[in-house]
Amino acid sequence: MPDREILAGGGVNEVVRIGATVQRPTGPWSPVVHGLLRYLRARGFTASPAVHGVTDDGFEILDFLPGEVSNYPATPAAASLEALESAAELLRSYHDSTVEYARDVVGGWMLPARVPVEVICHGDYAPHNCVLDGDRVVGIIDFDTAHPGPRLWDVAYAVYRWAPTTAPANAAGFGTAEEQARRARLFCDRYGLDAADLASLVDTIIARLRALVDFMHAQAAAGNAAFAGHLADGHHLQYLADAAYLNEQRAVFDRQLGLGGG
Repeated sequence: MPDREILAGGGVNEVVRIGATVQRPTGPWSPVVHGLLRYLRARGFTASPAVHGVTDDGFEILDFLPGEVSNYPATPAAASLEALESAAELLRSYHDSTVEYARDVVGGWMLPARVPVEVICHGDYAPHNCVLDGDRVVGIIDFDTAHPGPRLWDVAYAVYRWAPTTAPANAAGFGTAEEQARRARLFCDRYGLDAADLASLVDTIIARLRALVDFMHAQAAAGNAAFAGHLADGHHLQYLADAAYLNEQRAVFDRQLGLGGG
C-alpha cells in the first residue's frame, strides 16, 4: 500500500499524496487545466505535474513533484535571491510554453480571460505554489486559477508574493520598501519584462489585489466556505492594505524600476 499523506498548505482544497501521485478535487475548469498540463508536457515543459486521470469520485491524479513548498512567513530558502531569480526565470519559461494554447483555448477556465490574451496565466504564482530544490524553484503546482491573459497580469501577482510588496503589518512579508523594490526589479529583469510593462507594474499589482478581493467576495457569496472563512479572518483587508501601501511607496518602487529620479 503506497504512503498516504495530507499535504500542508492547501488553503482551499485538501491535497493528498499517495505514493508518487497527488489527488486533488476537480472543478468545472479541470478539463481545460488538464489539457494545458498535457500540452506543456508535450512541449517538453516538465516543471508542472503530469496528469494521470480522474478517479470515479472526482479527484484528479497528478504527479507529486518532490521538493519543498514554503508557506508564510517564507522559509529562508523561499526568501533567498536564488529563489526569487529562479522563480522569475521559470515563470517566463512557463509563459513562453503556453502562447499557442492561449490562442486556441479561450473558455472553460475558473477565471475569465483578460485582454490582451498573450499567455495562460498561472493565476497564483507564489511560494506556496512553487517547489524548491534547495534555494532554486524547480516546479509549479496548483493550476486551478489558470486563465488566458497578459503576461503582466501574472507577473504582477508574482512580484507581490516574491518581492514581496507587502505592508509592514503583513506578517507574511519581509523587507523595507527599498529592499522590496530592489527585489521587484530583479524579478522583472530576470523575467525579461519590457519597459512599458515596468511602467505599469505598480498599478497592475494594485489592480490585481483588488481583483483578488472581488473574487473572494464573489466566491463567498456563492457559498464557498473556504473563501468565506478567508473573509472572516480578514485576508481581504490585508490585501487592500498592501495595495494602499504600494501606492504610498510608489516613488520608491518607481525609482528602482527606472521610472523616477534618484
